[in-house]
Amino acid sequence: MTTRQNLIHQPHFWKTFLVFLLPLIATNILQNLSGTINTIFVGQMMGVDAIAAISVFFPIIFFLMAFIIGLSAGSTILVGQAWGAKNIEKVQSVVGSTLFMTLVGGVIIAVLGVIFAKEILILLGIDPKVMHLSLPYVRWMLAGSPLLFVYIIYTSILRGVGDSVTPLIALGMTSVIGFMITPVLIAGYFGFPKLGIIAPAIASSIGYLAVLVFLFVFLNKKNHPLKPDRQFFKHIRHDPALSKIILRLGIPTAIQMVTNSVAGLVIIGLINQYGSHATAAYGAVNQVLNYIQFPALSIAIAASIFAAQAIGAGKAELLSKVTKTALSMNIIITGILVILGYLFSKYLMALFITDASVIALGQELLFIMLWSILFFGASAIFASIMRASGTVNIPMIINIGAIILIEVPCAYYFSHLWGLKGIWYAYALAFASLCIMQAIYFQFVWKKKKVKALI
Repeated sequence: MTTRQNLIHQPHFWKTFLVFLLPLIATNILQNLSGTINTIFVGQMMGVDAIAAISVFFPIIFFLMAFIIGLSAGSTILVGQAWGAKNIEKVQSVVGSTLFMTLVGGVIIAVLGVIFAKEILILLGIDPKVMHLSLPYVRWMLAGSPLLFVYIIYTSILRGVGDSVTPLIALGMTSVIGFMITPVLIAGYFGFPKLGIIAPAIASSIGYLAVLVFLFVFLNKKNHPLKPDRQFFKHIRHDPALSKIILRLGIPTAIQMVTNSVAGLVIIGLINQYGSHATAAYGAVNQVLNYIQFPALSIAIAASIFAAQAIGAGKAELLSKVTKTALSMNIIITGILVILGYLFSKYLMALFITDASVIALGQELLFIMLWSILFFGASAIFASIMRASGTVNIPMIINIGAIILIEVPCAYYFSHLWGLKGIWYAYALAFASLCIMQAIYFQFVWKKKKVKALI
């Protein structure tokens, strides 16, 4: 049974939604775990300076990832719509155009990054004592970035045709390869060269290359609709019309990500004023919140894909079913995680912190805002449904408005009223306000519009 048939004819749509959702949640959680474990390898085997050296790369990769995630968001919507219409030729055209932009952009970034890596690091204000470690790491990471970008785009697009299992398999492979190769290359075990700081970068590139080769074989053998065969490769070319639509859909997502990041830097600067215990509590609370937010974000992604397929199939009336299912999943799944967060807050904090006073502080901060993750999830669902129809600018403006007009100024004001706790009150208020604003626009403006396919 095809994904479109499932969506249109399946009497229990929530089962279809859940089957698609669970691998997506697992993928997001595994992605976060992989980054954490690789950082542990570097820290345990090479020390604090090595952690500082690779940490400098985070803001660089974030800005690059904002561009790539924007591209994948735009293309996945179009792939979903074309797949809903069962237009395989159009699906391949969208994928080909996206991969072309990814390859060209990736190569340019790789070349310029390798050439100007030192200047970039100086601009970021790197500590001179770790320059000798950071420079080769950044160069190798940027040199391998085209493989990373293609991997992200391709696995994201697979979800657009209803396949959330293959991306999970691919990520599992890259994670296992990284876990196996990284420590071996860092220390030079089993006769391999001792590569030190560049080992994680090389291990990552090897992992992405190996998985792309695996996908080539696996998808062709499976006769997957997005199998990379001769017909597929013919579509990897510049298509001005499709590129324009993909960028129009994707750039707002990238802008929103960058805005969120900048706001985060402002907030952490405010938190740092309360001392190292406050910063440590912030880090631990964020770790816990990430694992609760991942399912909420995964539900929104799934909703966007199913909504795009419904629109492409000319079944806009199914958008109400998709929305209700996604909101129900958010209440049940995210709600259960929030309750568990409250019940086991002390133990969750103790996973990251040993100081009893900081654990107590972390618990207090969790209690303030855990409930608001439900509003965060609902706002993401409303925005994702609208995004699936091509309405991207207003949801982006609402999101940025909640950050600039509510979260940041309220964090400053509330911190003067209630100290450190006030910053978390601001987070909770921003999430609740964002949900209300997205819901109002969704219900009273967007739902009155005529929804039609973009391609």
